[in-house]
Amino acid sequence: MSIPTPLPLDGLRVVEFTHMVMGPTCGMILADLGAEVIKIEPPGGDKTRKLPGLGIGFFRSFNRNKKSVVLDITTPEGHAAAVELIGQCDVMLENFRPGLMTQLGLDYETLSKRYRRLIYVSHKGFLPGPYEKRLALDEVVQMMGGLAYMTGPVGRPLRAGTSVNDIMGGMFGAIGVLAALRERDTTGRGQEVQSALFENCVFLSAQHMQQYSMTHEAPPPMPSRVSAWSVYDVFTLADGEQLFIGAVSDRQFVTLCEVLQCPELVAEPQFASNALRVAARPQLLERLGAILKDHHADALALQLEAAGLPYAPIVRPDQLLDDPHLKASGGLVPMETEDGGTTDVVLLPLLMGGRRPGVRQALAKVGEHTQEILARLKARVV
Repeated sequence: MSIPTPLPLDGLRVVEFTHMVMGPTCGMILADLGAEVIKIEPPGGDKTRKLPGLGIGFFRSFNRNKKSVVLDITTPEGHAAAVELIGQCDVMLENFRPGLMTQLGLDYETLSKRYRRLIYVSHKGFLPGPYEKRLALDEVVQMMGGLAYMTGPVGRPLRAGTSVNDIMGGMFGAIGVLAALRERDTTGRGQEVQSALFENCVFLSAQHMQQYSMTHEAPPPMPSRVSAWSVYDVFTLADGEQLFIGAVSDRQFVTLCEVLQCPELVAEPQFASNALRVAARPQLLERLGAILKDHHADALALQLEAAGLPYAPIVRPDQLLDDPHLKASGGLVPMETEDGGTTDVVLLPLLMGGRRPGVRQALAKVGEHTQEILARLKARVV
């Protein structure tokens, strides 16, 4: 009988006062890595559980491997239980509006006087500065942080198609926890970690900021960019199918022409090098488009794969549920949901010693672990 290998954060105890995406992502990463993560929900449960539309998948995506405790922290009894529970934990996470935790007496300055080893993670819209009291959403900071400008065509800023800053903000929060734990081993003291949406988005835009610093020209949005490579685009094939194809070196361009059986393109002087092809890119893409319109995506993909050329089909998120690589690599696994059903969830995108941190327990029902957790407190709250 094999003995289960302990996870890296086994023994770490985390309490989270979070909702939506950013804070829950941080908690989920820590939980997947082995921490006991206790999610505090208000009476009736986290409202994220019942979001409609594009928010319907938030709770299931970012709250696995956690325990659920219902506390009304606005009441004296609930507040006292929360403070006692925080004292039994290594890490506290929160992502509520600016000032709320201070009003509730659950801010770092207050708690650190009582619990000197506490690592306290605030997920905010902005780090301290002129903007810090503003309310922020992922879309707000994408507009402020250069990402929406770079994503959409000229004059039409466009947010990214997922909660990129919320998710990455939670990731940076988790990185901060790991660093603070290491520092606590030396100093014996905890600290406050802050992760923020705006600064996260600016970090994503940093390469374009450096582009301006080096060229003194404002970078154009990605749809209008001057590509560094001549063949690096989406092409429409037979029956309206689409395929992204890249050829980022002279050798790859020759190989692509061999696959497409168009040696005449290689022979033309205007296409003799990548720099020349970039200068003549509109004409080259028009020529390639005329050739590719009669190819079928599935057959061409096999040829490109065999030739070692970069390519990609245009895939919808729902199609990823049947992706053979995700299934074979163990990145898509079933999880029991709070209603007793099952759903396939995407795991953290990393291997550790050949293992993939996975799902260890069913998605918690509202308040499912309240009695278990509160029974550990000195003063029980039932």
